[in-house]
Amino acid sequence: MIEILENLDPHSDRIDLLVDLVDKLRPHNPRNHQYARAQVRTLTQLLKGDAAQAWALRRYITTLLETRRHTSLYSDVGILSNDGFFTELKKRIAYRILPPALDELYLSDTLDRVLCREDDYQWIRAVPATHWLALFDVISNAPPPEDAAPDRARQVTTMGVLDAIRTLSCRVCALGLEPRLIHAHMEIEEVDSPFLMQNIEANRYLDDYARLLAGHIDSMEDAAHFLVMLDQCEEVVLKIRRGALASGTTVALTYLLVALSQSIDRLRKLLALVDVGGNDTCVPAREVDIETMAEQTGAMCEAPMSVRRAAAVELAQELAEAHNTKYQVRGLLRDNVDLLARNVTENASRTGEHYIAERRTDLRSMFNSAAGAGFIVGMMAVIKILISYLHKAPLIEALLYSVNYAFGFMLVHVLHFTIATKQPAMTAARIAQALHDRAQHGNARRQVDVDSMAALVNKVFRTQVVAVLGNLATTIPMAFGLALAYWYVFGHHLVNPEKAQHLIADSHPWHSLALLHAAIAGVWLFVSGLVSGYYDNKALYTRMALRVQQLRWLRRLLGRERLQRFSRYVEDNLGGLMGNLVFGVLMGVTAMVGFLLGLPLDIRHVTFSSANFAIGFVGLDYQVDPETIGVTLLGIALIGTVNLLVSFGLALWVALRARKVRFHHGFRLLRALGNRLRAAPLDFFIGPRDLDSIPPEHVNTRGFK
Repeated sequence: MIEILENLDPHSDRIDLLVDLVDKLRPHNPRNHQYARAQVRTLTQLLKGDAAQAWALRRYITTLLETRRHTSLYSDVGILSNDGFFTELKKRIAYRILPPALDELYLSDTLDRVLCREDDYQWIRAVPATHWLALFDVISNAPPPEDAAPDRARQVTTMGVLDAIRTLSCRVCALGLEPRLIHAHMEIEEVDSPFLMQNIEANRYLDDYARLLAGHIDSMEDAAHFLVMLDQCEEVVLKIRRGALASGTTVALTYLLVALSQSIDRLRKLLALVDVGGNDTCVPAREVDIETMAEQTGAMCEAPMSVRRAAAVELAQELAEAHNTKYQVRGLLRDNVDLLARNVTENASRTGEHYIAERRTDLRSMFNSAAGAGFIVGMMAVIKILISYLHKAPLIEALLYSVNYAFGFMLVHVLHFTIATKQPAMTAARIAQALHDRAQHGNARRQVDVDSMAALVNKVFRTQVVAVLGNLATTIPMAFGLALAYWYVFGHHLVNPEKAQHLIADSHPWHSLALLHAAIAGVWLFVSGLVSGYYDNKALYTRMALRVQQLRWLRRLLGRERLQRFSRYVEDNLGGLMGNLVFGVLMGVTAMVGFLLGLPLDIRHVTFSSANFAIGFVGLDYQVDPETIGVTLLGIALIGTVNLLVSFGLALWVALRARKVRFHHGFRLLRALGNRLRAAPLDFFIGPRDLDSIPPEHVNTRGFK
């Protein structure tokens, strides 16, 4: 470090010396924060002991600042571009493979050589603000030689910040007038747009600032009016985010809102640095508590740190982190998919409410609904076997399987029946919503009501059990009856003995890959739940009912009243229909994809496995030993368990992440469920009788008390 300072050329504009100096501060292990702190303190002490070296470093840094353009560093780094989500995603992936060409004329590109490691921001943040400010003070207060020429670093930096404010203000104005944003918030057309007004205030403020710097005026107003306009812009963004939960959203709209929020936030931070009024409200408190930071760090040094200095340190650290992570795909997905994921799971949770039975009469209704689906699944299992006898090419066969599955599942939805394994993806989102609602009232770690959560989980559990039993209660007899009818009509069994043994062996829990294939089916159930939520969200956002009503040929065919009913049905059920369609296609093509890849891929679904067992049982003329029957039934039970656990676990994980909720009371929840089971075993499985005496309107249909 001493050698670098001794060889420093104060009039050089080459970045190499600064790169070498930062490399001395950088720890080899990014987690070795103590090393970085010690090196910063060492550099500070060295410069304190040698004023000439401190001045040389100051002159060198000011030369670098004077010869480079600043605006893009403050207006672009850490803020999404206007290219759109998918263009930005493609660009980040491409730049991670082959970085873009850099121009060191720009300060933002110069940082690429100085902070060359993606984890540099970690040790920079680990060094206390007081250490950085002490180093800055030693350099900035270094006494110049008598023949030293005055530098323009402060002026150049200030002008760069002001230009960035103007750029960001124009960007906020343009984004705020985007058609998709106006579509999401129609009220903005009825009043003066705050996005347009903030740009007017910004231009007025910057023009006054320019006259102040030129000496044409002695004083100017602070940025209070400008900040009020930014507050109003932020309120519009928040209203759109809240309204999106009811009216839907898209990735493009979410990207636009994120870019707006980032630009408004950066405007506040830049204003905090240059506002002549010293208005502390420029600093966005939601990002970091700057005043608290100033008080805490001020207590560690001789003089208290001003809010402006603390804000400058925070902005510098933010720019370092944004620069290091500018090509990361994970951050882009995290910032832009969260609202869409929240909407997808929000729609799933509303659907999940219908899958939670409160009373014994509701359980009976659920059983009847599941039993209706069992009849259709039994027919689907027989049709699949008949399709296999066509001996078509693998792709054609997979297409026919997909049509069979998709049509059957969609028919189940249209007839308002229930397939048990479709429930977990919806009920998991409902549980996550309940956790999120409780977290809004306090610390989720300490104030969650475990007993009420146990009651909700208990309702979900018994509803799920009843639905599975309802499916199996009719699937097995239906498949058995159809296989028997086939024998009576055609004189031979639906499946030969070899095929029958294969159908039964496919459900063996340890002599086959049944549980792996059941897990694959669980993943497809989870994916179909996401697809349902996505299309429910899309139907709301695009106003699907109004779009369908505008089809003139359909109006002539159905008439106005029928078209209105049909359009409302499409908007309300688009998610369910598309989810079932996608689930059917995934179920149909999995085995074909495994065949093409040479992998043992297939699906095992509890209802189809039970139907196949019934068909195989008939095909063997009922000559199946009790041990095989017992093992097969165990396998079917395990297949159903894996179906439910995989789909439920994935759906709950996504729903909790979408709502940014963490649940830390798993053992307490299990204990509460155990207590409920011991206290009332019968009620645990079929629900308390006393609820049946309460009118439905007095029962909480949200799924928990």
